[in-house]
Amino acid sequence: MFRRTFRRVGALGRGCVCRQSRAEASSLVLGIETSCDDTGAAVLDLNGTVLGESLHSQKEVHLRTGGIIPTVARQLHSEHIERVVNEALALGGVAPRQLAAVATTVKPGLALSLGIGLDFSLRFVRAHRKPFIPIHHMEAHALTARMTERLDFPFLVLLISGGHALVAVARGVDDFLLLGHSLDEAPGDTLDKIARRLSLPKHPLCSSLSGGQAMEVLARTGDRARFKFTTPMGQTLDCNFSFAGLRNQVSMAIQKQEQEEGVAPGTLLSCVNDLAASAQHTVAAHLAKRTHRAVLFCKHNRLLPEENPALVLSGGVASNGYVRKALSLITEREGLRLLCPPPQLCTDNGVMVAWNGVERLREKKGILSPDENVRYEPKAPLGVDFTAQVRAAAIKVPPVKMTIT
Repeated sequence: MFRRTFRRVGALGRGCVCRQSRAEASSLVLGIETSCDDTGAAVLDLNGTVLGESLHSQKEVHLRTGGIIPTVARQLHSEHIERVVNEALALGGVAPRQLAAVATTVKPGLALSLGIGLDFSLRFVRAHRKPFIPIHHMEAHALTARMTERLDFPFLVLLISGGHALVAVARGVDDFLLLGHSLDEAPGDTLDKIARRLSLPKHPLCSSLSGGQAMEVLARTGDRARFKFTTPMGQTLDCNFSFAGLRNQVSMAIQKQEQEEGVAPGTLLSCVNDLAASAQHTVAAHLAKRTHRAVLFCKHNRLLPEENPALVLSGGVASNGYVRKALSLITEREGLRLLCPPPQLCTDNGVMVAWNGVERLREKKGILSPDENVRYEPKAPLGVDFTAQVRAAAIKVPPVKMTIT
């Protein structure tokens, strides 16, 4: 596998372009992403060079409302998708006739958001008579590292975000073994809910940050050992995740501190940094321990190559530096490379969708004619469910000291 070219310029909400690679050929893929709250589009060539990209972030709107409201997200996607797509094409100097295909996220995600992207894309491909490539959002996250790194199949992947948590073996572009997934809520959702319970939007350092970002910022100066939260599922010997119980632990600790300080809910606590640090550490430790078992399961069953095996960490929560360090303790111990896409590619974006389209176009997999009917799927598993086999193996994970600085 050769190294992919990746270069982006600009900021969220504005277009960007790799100006050295204007479109000359027709082997170009347009990617469109609307699975949650960001409207993204990008044009890539078959080498992974980003010709043009545009992204409209809804972050500020949802910060004001305290979370993502699906009807609001749908309306914002509807208002901005045409502009975002046209901007990505214009920045790349690409006309629709030059495209080889259009790739769009159709599963999983918020139904109302997915519907906007799919409806727009189908109108586009039918108007311009272009092949259509429906994309699985988590597959796109999993394959992004192959755009920026030398990475052959198979490899282990941990995908963690505000809506998902799963660990799987990627054996091919559309060939995954699912080893574990979240049984309740996702880690990003848990961190966001804890941040709201801690009233972090009121903190002067956090007013413009998402919940997870705010937790990470305050945790840097907090004492993670002050509050002892129990790592979830300690006696369950599989690779599934659970975060709802941890969130309840943190909520009870917050309530106790409010009583001790004599303040009402909604007031910033004096120990807010310590609570953030302790909660973030427990989330990271849980992710690391479950992934460690996945690594051992793969080794026992020879699911990864003996030479240069890799763990890919992707998804929005993969941008968290503390979580990355926790996973690096496991990969260093077990002799794996830890590969993380650049932070701007960990969050939802059109580049990853276009790259997934490139991968599928190369292998001629999942390419539809513009007139075929396609439906979006708010819930869609990734690959073949192997969780029962992992549970049956009952692998015990050796203790690893989570010393993270």
